[in-house]
Amino acid sequence: MARAAAEEEKLYKIGEVCKVADLQPYVLRYWETEFPQLSPNKSGGGQRLYTKRELDIILRIKDLLYKEGFTIAGAKKKLETDNDLERRALSPSESRQAESPSLQKIKRELRELLELLRE
Repeated sequence: MARAAAEEEKLYKIGEVCKVADLQPYVLRYWETEFPQLSPNKSGGGQRLYTKRELDIILRIKDLLYKEGFTIAGAKKKLETDNDLERRALSPSESRQAESPSLQKIKRELRELLELLRE
């Protein structure tokens, strides 16, 4: 259980994500402008850091665009629909645990600030 939690909190650099997803960095940076679900944190040096959830979303976007033939607009709608269905399927306690990407980003930023204060 603790291992799964650690895996969920692991952050991936853009190079690692590009390698796993078999994408060029410019594609990933473009997708960030189109898909609000992708909002990677940045390290102190400006390096993009992605969560496991964001990596999963990237792989889903790639499938929607390249395998299923969706347009960018269509993929956006599909992701939103999938997200809504997933939220409705969760029990109330699970629903509270399913955090929005915005909340996840705020938590990551707070962790980074805390880390900077510790230095």
